[in-house]
Amino acid sequence: MKHPLDFFRFCPRCGSAHFPENNDKSKKCTDCGFVYYLNGSAAVAAVIVNENREMLLCRRAHDPYKGTLDLPGGFVDLGESAEAAIRREVYEETGAEVEAINYFGSFPNVYPYSGFDVHTLDIVFTCSLKPNSILTPNDDVSEVIFIPFEKIKLEEIKLPSIRKAVEKWLKINCP
Repeated sequence: MKHPLDFFRFCPRCGSAHFPENNDKSKKCTDCGFVYYLNGSAAVAAVIVNENREMLLCRRAHDPYKGTLDLPGGFVDLGESAEAAIRREVYEETGAEVEAINYFGSFPNVYPYSGFDVHTLDIVFTCSLKPNSILTPNDDVSEVIFIPFEKIKLEEIKLPSIRKAVEKWLKINCP
């Protein structure tokens, strides 16, 4: 497996090809001295449950893992807080607005995208939907469904970080 830094051949500051590995997390330009650190990208996901002991899951409309289950969520945009990102992503994917956003945990992940492994830190929140929300699949989602806790099949959730988050939530809330 190629190290993600191998994809960066030129210094982003001066364009020099003299851009060797500095250590396992960075490259350093020998011409201008710029050090580039490859840090994880921030992403968010929402655990949303209803009064019927069901969790809101989405079916992925696109690769990676098209057709598998996922929590609503996605990447945090530049200049955006994680809380604003979860509001935006849930709305974009389900048409519903969230309230009562609470931090649940963070889970590192590797997200394969266009032949490149994007290392992410997935920040998971528990949220509730505003009353009388109407769910409509949009954006990266082909289906939005509430699944009873006991019928959630973890093997249908292919993103490792999301599977771990759902598994942890179920262990805590459904012993």
